[in-house]
Amino acid sequence: MLKKIKKHSCDGEGSGGEIIHGDNLQVLQELLKKYSGLVRCIYIDPPYNNGEEYHHYMDNRDHAEWLSMIEARLRILRSFLMENGSIWISIDDGEVHYLKVAADKIFGRENFVTSVVWQQRTTRENRKAFSNNHEYVLVYAKNYKSFAVSANKLPGTQEILDRYKNPDNDPRGPWQSVSANVQAGHAAASQFYQVVSPSGRLYSPPNGRCWAYNKARMESEIANNNVWFGAGGDGVPRIKKFLKDKEIRVTPETIWLADECGTSKSAKKHVLKMFPDEAVFDTPKPEELIKKILSIATNEGELVLDAFLGSGTTAAVAHKMGRRYVGIEAGDHIVNIVVRRLRFVVEGEPGGISKSVGWQGGGGFEFYRHMLE
Repeated sequence: MLKKIKKHSCDGEGSGGEIIHGDNLQVLQELLKKYSGLVRCIYIDPPYNNGEEYHHYMDNRDHAEWLSMIEARLRILRSFLMENGSIWISIDDGEVHYLKVAADKIFGRENFVTSVVWQQRTTRENRKAFSNNHEYVLVYAKNYKSFAVSANKLPGTQEILDRYKNPDNDPRGPWQSVSANVQAGHAAASQFYQVVSPSGRLYSPPNGRCWAYNKARMESEIANNNVWFGAGGDGVPRIKKFLKDKEIRVTPETIWLADECGTSKSAKKHVLKMFPDEAVFDTPKPEELIKKILSIATNEGELVLDAFLGSGTTAAVAHKMGRRYVGIEAGDHIVNIVVRRLRFVVEGEPGGISKSVGWQGGGGFEFYRHMLE
C-alpha cells in the first residue's frame, strides 16, 4: 500500500505530482490499478550495467540478471501507456542492442519509433581506445500509428527562422519566397498564361507546370506585393510567405547536440548548485534533454511517469512544463535530493529550463512511501 507522508509533501494549488519511495516493480504493480492506460509518456534512465561504481548505487550486475530486471519493468510499464503514448529509455553502448531486442519483444518491432543519439559530453576522453561522447534514447510507442499522428513537432530552429528576410522592407516583416508554379497534372486552363514582371519581361510556366493562381488572382497578388520578381524586378515570379503568418514547426531529428540538450557535466553543475554539500548523482540527465522529450511526447496537463527517478530531473521538468507526473525511486536520496529539489522548483528555482519556459514557481506534489502489507 502507499502511505502519504505529509512532512515530505508540498501541498499547493494545482498540485499534480506524486513522488513515491519504494521498489519500482512493487510500486508499479500497486499503481497499475489507478493509472493503467492513462500515461502519455514514460521516460526511464535505468542502470546501464556498465560496471561503474556511482554515488547512491552500483552499476554492475550479471548481464542476464540486468536484462531480466529491465524486461520485467518494461512489461508492466507498457500497460500504463495511452494508445498514443510512448516510452523513452536512456542507455549507452554496452547494453543498447540487448535492450533493443528485449523492447522489440515487449512493445513489438512495429512500434519501435527511433533511436535518438544524444551528445552527452563535448570533451575528449583519452584514457580509452575511443572517446565515447554519446548515449542513446530508444523510443517505442504503444501504437506507432497513433503516436505518429499525435506527437508534437518542434519550434523552428534559428537556422530556419534566418531564411526569412525582408529585402524590400515590406512593412509586414520578414518573408521567404516559394515557387509560383506547380505541377500541371490537375490544372485548369485558367492557370496557363504569361506573367508580366515589373520590368516588362514575360514569363510562362515551365513545361509540365502551371501557375499556382489563375490570372486574375495572380494580378491581385502582384498588386498587393505578394509576388517577388527579384531585386531588379525582372526575375522569375515567386510567392512571398510571411513569417508572421506561419507557426514554424519541424519534425524532430535523431541527433541531439549538447548545445541544445545539455550534457551530463552541465546537468551535474546544475544539481550541485542546488546541493553544494550533498553527494549528488555523477551522471544526471540535463533538464534540457527531458524538456525536448516531453515537448514531443506530451501536452500540458498530461501524465508523465519515471520509474527510475534518480535525482528528480523528470519530475522537475514535468512540473515546470505543466505536466502531471509520477516519479518512483528506491534510494533514500529521494528525500534529501528529490524532495528538496522539487521544493526549490515550487519556490521558482531559476536553473535548468526555467528561463526558456518562463517558470516562476507554484504548484505542489505529494510524497508517498510504499509499505509492505
